[in-house]
Amino acid sequence: MKWLAALVSCVLLSAPVLASEITPAERRDHSFDAAIPACSDAMVLSDISWRFQTREGRFWNSDLTIVGFENIRETAWRPWGLEHLPRRFCSGTVLVSDGYKRKIEFSVRDGLGFLGTGWGTEWCVAGLDRHYAYAPQCKQAAP
Repeated sequence: MKWLAALVSCVLLSAPVLASEITPAERRDHSFDAAIPACSDAMVLSDISWRFQTREGRFWNSDLTIVGFENIRETAWRPWGLEHLPRRFCSGTVLVSDGYKRKIEFSVRDGLGFLGTGWGTEWCVAGLDRHYAYAPQCKQAAP
């Protein structure tokens, strides 16, 4: 009986691992179209500015706003492969209304819009991540 168990173990361990075929997110039942705007698209930057101002005023009783964006660049496109949700990672610098320039890390993702339709943004401004969701210094907002 021991030799049978050893034989079965050897067969199972020596059998090649069957890799599943990669199905891009665009071809699933709930498909994504991967039509995500560029990092420097005016709609993306406007969305981040508006949501930043809303969050600061509503949750932190602050009147801080984003005055401008500089050096916005893409850092990664679909860094984890085709089978994952389409996302574009970006970074740059923002000028905040308190006069300081701060690093910003953000992503534009398919399926994060209103009720899961369209694209949406997730972002972090270094030094103003007051609930430490992307700590330390927005590192967790990058790929």
